[in-house]
Amino acid sequence: MPLKVYYDGACPRCVADRRRYERLNTDRCEPVEWVDITDRDEELRAAGIDPHAALTELHVQDEQGHIHRELDAYILLMQRTPLLRPLAWLLTLPILRPLLSRAYRHSVLRRLHREGRLPPH
Repeated sequence: MPLKVYYDGACPRCVADRRRYERLNTDRCEPVEWVDITDRDEELRAAGIDPHAALTELHVQDEQGHIHRELDAYILLMQRTPLLRPLAWLLTLPILRPLLSRAYRHSVLRRLHREGRLPPH
């Protein structure tokens, strides 16, 4: 079972990040399945993912079926690509992690608000 990445296909930056990851992932031994979350609320719920949470933070399902969210999802994904492993390690640092998490969340919520796609929760 490949790593499954649930991403916002309606977000130009998210789509660009996916393409960038695919370019950097020169070692295709570990496949990644990309799932656009747009209009897939039932599928997300079946996988144990809240659709609102899927819109506001990255979710990755590992080979064992466990769901990883936000920075944990990014770390898991980046660890699969040799060029991104150092960045994945930086994300684990106790000093940086909470700051990056807060900045990421603020950025996503601001983008969704600007696009008029911030769902009530």
